[in-house]
Amino acid sequence: MFRLLALALAALLLGATAQAQTPVERHGRLQVSGTHIVDQAGKPVTLRGMSLFWSQWQPQYYNAATIKRLRDDWKITVIRAAMAVDSGGYRANPDAEMAKVETVIDAAVANGIYVIVDWHAHKPHAKEAAAFFARIAAKYGALPNLIYEPYNEPLATHAWKTLLKPYHQTVLASIRAADPDNLVVVGTRTWSQDVDEAAADPIADPNLAYTLHYYAATHKQELRDKAALAMQRGAALFVTEYGVTQADGGSSIDEAEARRWWDFLEASGISYANWSIADKDELSAAFRPGTPGDGTWTEDQVTRSGKLVRDQIRAMNAD
Repeated sequence: MFRLLALALAALLLGATAQAQTPVERHGRLQVSGTHIVDQAGKPVTLRGMSLFWSQWQPQYYNAATIKRLRDDWKITVIRAAMAVDSGGYRANPDAEMAKVETVIDAAVANGIYVIVDWHAHKPHAKEAAAFFARIAAKYGALPNLIYEPYNEPLATHAWKTLLKPYHQTVLASIRAADPDNLVVVGTRTWSQDVDEAAADPIADPNLAYTLHYYAATHKQELRDKAALAMQRGAALFVTEYGVTQADGGSSIDEAEARRWWDFLEASGISYANWSIADKDELSAAFRPGTPGDGTWTEDQVTRSGKLVRDQIRAMNAD
C-alpha cells in the first residue's frame, strides 16, 4: 500500500518537474533533420511566438519586462529581435542597436525561451552583417537559445544564385567560426517568399532552414504551395514573420485565411513568429497606440490582431 502511494507520489513529482521545464530546458539545442526542426532528443519542435518591431522605431518593448510578460501570459516559446539595419538602425548607431539585441537575448535566456536575432534589412550589407553575427556568435553561441536570421527580407531583384546565396555563405562562415551548432534561418528572394527557388539550389550546412514570410490577407494558397514545394525539395522552413493582415500592415484582417495558414503550419511542423509587438497605429500591431513598454499592458490595449495571435499561441503552447 505504502509502496503504491510512494510510486504515485513520485510520478506526480516527475510530472510536475516536466511541466515546470522551460522550452529550452525541454528541447535544448535545435537541429534540422530532413525537412523538420527537431530538439536534442530528435523529436520535432514547433516554436510559436512573437516578433518585436523595427528596433529603432519601437525600442520601448526591447526589455526584460516585455519578454517575461509574453512568456508568462502569451505562452510564447520564441521571441524575435528585429534589429534595424538601415534608416537610423545598426549602421548608424551600432552600439545602441547592439545593446537592444543583447537585452532581448539576455531576457530570453533568463526566461528559458528561444530568441531569433534578425538582421532586419531589405538591402545586403554582407561585410557588416558578418561582423555583427561574429560578435553575437562569440558572445552567445554556446547557448542553445540562439537562432540566427542573417537577412530579413531580400527584394525580388536580389537573385538567389548570384547575390543571396553568396551573401549567406559569407555571413554563415562568420557564424560557424564561433558557433558550429545553432540553427540559422536564411532569407529568400521576394521578401522571403521564394523558398522553393532556394530549396532547388540549397546552401550546404547541416543546421540551416529557409525563411518564409506571409501576410494572410495578401498571401494565400499560392504561397502555401510554394512552401510545400520547398519541403518536397528537402528544405526545412521557419516562418520568422507573418501577419493576419494585408502585407502593408493595414487595410484588413483575414481571420479565415489566418486559420488556414495556422493549420498548414501546424500540419507541416513549421515554427512561426507574428509581426509584431508594437503600438503603431496599424492593424498588424499587437498593441493600441500608447500601450506601455514595461509589461503592464491591459486587455483593452491589445488589438484584434494581438488577441487572435495570442489565443492561437496559448492554445498551441498549452502543454
